[in-house]
Amino acid sequence: MKTYTLALIPGDGIGVDVTDATMDVLDVAAAKFGFALKPTTFPWSCEYYVETGKMMPDDGIEQLRPFDAIYLGAVGWPKTVPDSVSLHGLLLPIRKAFTQYANIRPHRLLPGVEGPLKAEGFDILCIRENTEGEYAGAGGRVHQGQDNEVATEVSIFTRKGVERILRFGFEQARARRKHLTSVTKSNAQKYSMVFWDEMTDKLAADYPDVTVSHMHIDAMAAKMVMAPQDLDVIVASNLFGDILTDLGAAIQGGLGFAASANICPDRSVPSMFEPVHGSAPDIAGQNIANPIAAIWSGAMMLEHLGEKIAAEAILAAIEAATARGIGTRPGASTTDEITAAVKAALEA
Repeated sequence: MKTYTLALIPGDGIGVDVTDATMDVLDVAAAKFGFALKPTTFPWSCEYYVETGKMMPDDGIEQLRPFDAIYLGAVGWPKTVPDSVSLHGLLLPIRKAFTQYANIRPHRLLPGVEGPLKAEGFDILCIRENTEGEYAGAGGRVHQGQDNEVATEVSIFTRKGVERILRFGFEQARARRKHLTSVTKSNAQKYSMVFWDEMTDKLAADYPDVTVSHMHIDAMAAKMVMAPQDLDVIVASNLFGDILTDLGAAIQGGLGFAASANICPDRSVPSMFEPVHGSAPDIAGQNIANPIAAIWSGAMMLEHLGEKIAAEAILAAIEAATARGIGTRPGASTTDEITAAVKAALEA
């Protein structure tokens, strides 16, 4: 029997709740489809930071390296630890150290879920560059507190980084409906975004079966609201992808349905999977967090590990639960009720 080792980082707040729910479902899938999961839990979180002064130990990356995959619940406790500290102390170091340059987020309405738009039937896969661009961390501040204070944040776009994320997007489009939209703002950002557009056109020659569109970020935001059903695969830089994927979460019914994967495509190091909602400290431990995004992220993890049939079964079980109205509206179902419904559909 194949055994997969998982590094679990439940994190803060409802991250603990949804991680427990996800593992309950994944264990059912493992038993049904003939593989095993061996999880190891790491307590790295804002609470850990308060106790130690660090979001994870100095050798945290090396502790994670041997695992087949990393599963993250949620991180953040703004009242005690600034978001910039938790993000740069845990999530970004993991993404960068393990070259998880492709952030994948699916956006579609699950059965029974009512989104804020009249549009139905959309199925968007957003590919966000995940390790450089606007979040590269290059910059600084000088003359702090003085009237001549200067702050810089420098976007970094490398040929290697842009090419690999675009190729990943083209490959995803080729496996789906064969349409890719590259999102930039090249009319205003005449160096980095023009470079991105040029790389898109150059690589398009290698994928003659994929239709390519270019769109500015502002126009894409409008398109996702007005006609999301016309979109297939979207590929964008770190910042633009971040913005568009939160918009995608909104049109699919909210962050409770927003799953994601941080992928190292060559599989030489572990990839990381996480729901993209926050830690929601105000409802932590109250059995009211929606675990669907977390469970969906777990299904994405199984697919990445090679258990595609199990992943598809979990997604079908989620759809069976939401089709019955379970987990479709905030507060209408408890965490345990949603988890039990998904497990029951999976077992059936």
